[in-house]
Formats: sequence, structure tokens, C-alpha cells
Amino acid sequence: MPTMNAIRIESFGGAEVLHLQQIPVPVPNPGEVLLKVHAASVNPVDYKIRSGKYPAVREDKLPYILGRDVCGIVEASRSSKFAVGDSLYGVPGIERGGYAQYVILKEDEAARKPKTLDDVAAASVPLAGLTAWQGLFRYGDVKVGQRVLIHAGSGGVGHFAIQFAKAKGAHVITTVSTDHVEFALRLGADQVINYKKQQFETEVSDIDMVFDLIGGKTQDNSWSVLKKGGILVSTLTAPSPEKAAQFGVRGTRFTVTETGSELAEIADLIDAGKVRPKVSDTFALKDAALAQQLIEEGHTEGKIVLTVDQV
Repeated sequence: MPTMNAIRIESFGGAEVLHLQQIPVPVPNPGEVLLKVHAASVNPVDYKIRSGKYPAVREDKLPYILGRDVCGIVEASRSSKFAVGDSLYGVPGIERGGYAQYVILKEDEAARKPKTLDDVAAASVPLAGLTAWQGLFRYGDVKVGQRVLIHAGSGGVGHFAIQFAKAKGAHVITTVSTDHVEFALRLGADQVINYKKQQFETEVSDIDMVFDLIGGKTQDNSWSVLKKGGILVSTLTAPSPEKAAQFGVRGTRFTVTETGSELAEIADLIDAGKVRPKVSDTFALKDAALAQQLIEEGHTEGKIVLTVDQV
């Protein structure tokens, strides 16, 4: 039976529980492809899973391969949609990790890689890109001319959200720290608030949608900047229904779903030159622990990617 290198955890804990192991190469079922992974990106959800703080992955799922987005070449196909040799990017389901030389992708979890990106840049897109896309358009229903406030605009999700909202024709405001103000402006934000020096709740008002990627006090202080009928969309803490009612607005929390058709739309925007991912650093697969530590420290600009070919 052929084997592959993969980063797995056999127990929850710190970065020290990540181990490079040899395990069998998976076999695709009908409607699936076997992807030879060239690159896989690192996301905050990875260290949350690793530390045992992600409800969807408990001890009964161990040992477990981490990694939620990948880019590579189809090695074997049982899909009518994708053929051997196709370059794909996608989000493996939560039960299948991308920190590995091969991964199974269901055909509705993937799309053809953007033609204008290399594999490393393309691998940085799927999970963060879909989170930004679904938050803005599926849940926030952002339209042309609306005012959108995006918290944490320099991070993985945030830097895509700024570009998507601008491509849609929205007026985009974002909060970042001092070091990332210029980056946010280059992404196209109309107004950048340095939260180290300014309080966003005194700087903006009449907002149609707040995209909350921080939670806590930031979420609490966001209600007052929304216009009547506006919406607060969070990837973290579920917004308070009582607070929403108090301010005459709406609030919702969501978890991203793997959607190949939306990845195809994102690829079109990238190839049209309207969106560009930022990869701040790359690591070999064996150095996944270092990559996760960097993400866990926070304040990363854009994304960090594992080059899986470099074991």
C-alpha cells in the first residue's frame, strides 16, 4: 500500500503535539478526487483544533490530520467534473486534513485553481476566501453603495473581505493596528481606522454591515455604529439577540461551508485582477509547528502557507 507524509496529532495540546508521520495514501470514492497537494495554508482554526478547543473535532476523531485548504494536481479521479491532471484548489471537509502529500476532495469542495496564481498563493485562498465571501454576501447581503465595517482587515479573512467588498462596489472601512494601515489602504479600503490610536465607534456611523472577526469588546462596541436595519455578522461569538433588538438591527454567527461554485467565482475575480492574496511567509511541511506558532501569536499580514513538496 502506498504511503505519504502527513502532519498528524494524536493528542490535543501545544505545537509539540504535531508529528510528521507516514500513513497510507487515501483512496477516492465516487464523486471524489485524490489531490497531490503542492501547498496547504495555515489558519487559526488549525491551532484551535490542535489545542482541543474546536467542538467539531473531539478525541474520538484522533489521530487527526490538520489543514483546511489546499492546492495541487488531481492524481486520481472518480469525479465527472474533474480529471487527472487538473489543477484544483479547495477546502477538504473537516474530517480530512490538508497537511499531507495527498488529500481527498469531494467535487463540490473544489474549483479550478486561479490561472494567475501559483500553487502557494492559490493555497492561501480557499478557507479564508470562502469565509469572507459567505460572511459578506450570503449572510451580510452586501450590495453596491453600502457601507461595510470590517474588523481585523489585515488578517487572512479580513484582507479578502476588503477586496471582495470593494469589488462589489461597497464603501469599505476597516480596523487594523498601526503596522498594517498602509497594507489596508493598498487593499483598497476607503477608510482605515488604527485601533491603537482611534476608537472606531467614535469615527464611523450609519454602517450597513459590520463583519466581526474579533469578538469580545469589539463586537459589543459595534452595535452602535450600525444603521437601523443593519446587520452584524460574526465568525466567532454569536451576537446577542437582545442587543440586536435594542439597536433595531440584526446579528448572526456563521461557520463556513465548503462550496466549489463560490471558489470558482473567487477565482474569476482573482484572474480579473480585482483580488490578490497576500502570503506573508512559507514553511516546509515538517515545520508546520513553527507556522502555527506564528499564526497563534497574531498580527500576521495575510496568510502563511506550507509548501508540501518540501517535506
